[in-house]
Amino acid sequence: MTSSTLTVLRPGLVDYLEAWEEQKRLHEGVVAGTQPDTVLLLEHPSVFTAGKRTEPADRPFDGTPVVDVDRGGRITWHGPGQIVGYPILKLPEPVDVVAYVRRTEQMLIDICAEFGVVAERVEGRSGAWVRATDGGLDRKIAQIGIRVSRGVTLHGFALNCDCDLSHFNLFIPCGIRDAGVTSLSAEVGRPVTVAEVLPVVERHLATLL
Repeated sequence: MTSSTLTVLRPGLVDYLEAWEEQKRLHEGVVAGTQPDTVLLLEHPSVFTAGKRTEPADRPFDGTPVVDVDRGGRITWHGPGQIVGYPILKLPEPVDVVAYVRRTEQMLIDICAEFGVVAERVEGRSGAWVRATDGGLDRKIAQIGIRVSRGVTLHGFALNCDCDLSHFNLFIPCGIRDAGVTSLSAEVGRPVTVAEVLPVVERHLATLL
């Protein structure tokens, strides 16, 4: 795919439903050809969102409200200290959703590498993972949940920078019971802020194309 323009927007902290509406507005423009390929890079106030494959047992144990959305995947948490990326991109024909997910994973793996964190793919599980080396659990550092409609992507990825990982204890992240969750900060042993990571993410966005 060749794209002469990729618009990157950084609106800061945005309510989840507000961002969802903006995604849909941008999606219509990209489908119509009136809007260039666009990526939203932002943070959300604390929110749980559930994709179409979410099981009842995955949901928060304390009854915390969950926003049900039309992306793939299962349940996850978004909140401060986590970069959420929403690429609204026209995929090349013939549309290959799996290839797009793999490009997204590679981008996240490359971003983590810039901070000295070795992330990789895990067979059968989307996202970027830090593999267990001490007999413990594999740890998910970035999650992916997408939708493709009329050849254009929606939703996207989330990378844990310096977020409060205790939120992930309230539910079964991505429906996976035999794995943990981590962040760049937890892995490198120092605060790695969203502000520090954002320009690195932006520099790697071309991988998605």
